[in-house]
Amino acid sequence: MNTSANTSANASARRRFTAVALTVVAIATGTTACSSGGSGSSQAEDSGTYTIWDPYPQFDKSSAWAKLLDACGTKAGVKIKRTAFDTSDLANKALLAAQQDNSADVLIVDNPVVSTLAEAGVLTTTEDNKLDTSKADSNLLAAGQSGGKTYGTPIGANTLALYYNKKVLKQAGVDIASVKDWKSLTAALAKVKKAGKKGITFSAIGTEEGTFQFLPWYWGSGAQLTVLDSGQAVSALSLWKDWLKSGYAPNSVLNNTQTTSWQEFASGDYAFSENGTWQLANAAKAGFEYGVIPVPAADGGNAAAPTGGEFVTIPVQGETDRYATSQKIVTCLTSTDNLLNTDTTLSYVAPTTEVQDKQTTTNAELKPWVDAVKAAKGRTSDDLGTKYPKISEQLWKAVQSALSGSKSPKDALAAAQAAVK
Repeated sequence: MNTSANTSANASARRRFTAVALTVVAIATGTTACSSGGSGSSQAEDSGTYTIWDPYPQFDKSSAWAKLLDACGTKAGVKIKRTAFDTSDLANKALLAAQQDNSADVLIVDNPVVSTLAEAGVLTTTEDNKLDTSKADSNLLAAGQSGGKTYGTPIGANTLALYYNKKVLKQAGVDIASVKDWKSLTAALAKVKKAGKKGITFSAIGTEEGTFQFLPWYWGSGAQLTVLDSGQAVSALSLWKDWLKSGYAPNSVLNNTQTTSWQEFASGDYAFSENGTWQLANAAKAGFEYGVIPVPAADGGNAAAPTGGEFVTIPVQGETDRYATSQKIVTCLTSTDNLLNTDTTLSYVAPTTEVQDKQTTTNAELKPWVDAVKAAKGRTSDDLGTKYPKISEQLWKAVQSALSGSKSPKDALAAAQAAVK
């Protein structure tokens, strides 16, 4: 044994974990609906107990989710020790546990964090753990890929679309079928304003949440996150700027979270709200008829919206013979029957076409959400990985600068691109 070499390798690993810790915090917060709370221990106490960490503290031991975990453990011939954490806390706990060689056997983590944990050496690849991901939609699976390798499988996805108030549009003489691109959407907003109602609300807050909401328009323009100051990117930011200038969107978007933006829409005065699948229960309680369409791309079709949702991953273990049982547990959790029940509970669209079809058969109102998810894109896709948080920060700063009037969209994005470089 080369003690010197091992010491050097361990030091290198510690530096790598430290370097990515802040990145995890940056990308694990502020996007989709998450609950808080939870604490717990890590590695299994014996070979017959397997640990699972998840970001669902809202589900207690009596929940269908907890019972599913136990059932999958039983099927694999082991007991499950489950700990639930807040999303951001979970990512940091996973890094610390890996540094101490004390990782959970199965880790369910927010999809933008996967590439960061992978780069830190926390996760096994599907080549290592033999996990079959062939049924997962490729655009959703891409969020868990880095350097040509796959680090888990999606358990479900949510994304953004446009909710619309049927009564407001009817009073303004707008046929929702006419809204197919940016030009027709803007024309609809003009009619709504003329009719004395409010146009569209969204979140442009200076956090990851603001970037999350801007991305469908950014990607819908044809822009890429590697070139923030392209003509397409400028057109997307100009669209939002022009909406504020024309009074089609309120100035409150600068400080809106997705929750406060939804509250504006729930008032019944707005024609449109950009928001997520997680608002479906609130939409049913809004007291007015609503519909949903995918965010339109600049020239028509569905824009790619960013994906929310989690990946089921298998962390690196000192005892590699544990992977076979972990793989059985993950395969059980993501089986067709279990995905249908789980994604219904989590208000997620399933990651496979087979289960998506079952979801829309059961609930036709999920059809526009399935369409939106099929067009969606992972924020860390295109091998951005740990580069994404810096790009995102500069993008939300550019949005804030342009919408507040301190810079033109072109200048704001030029400054963002310069900062990223």
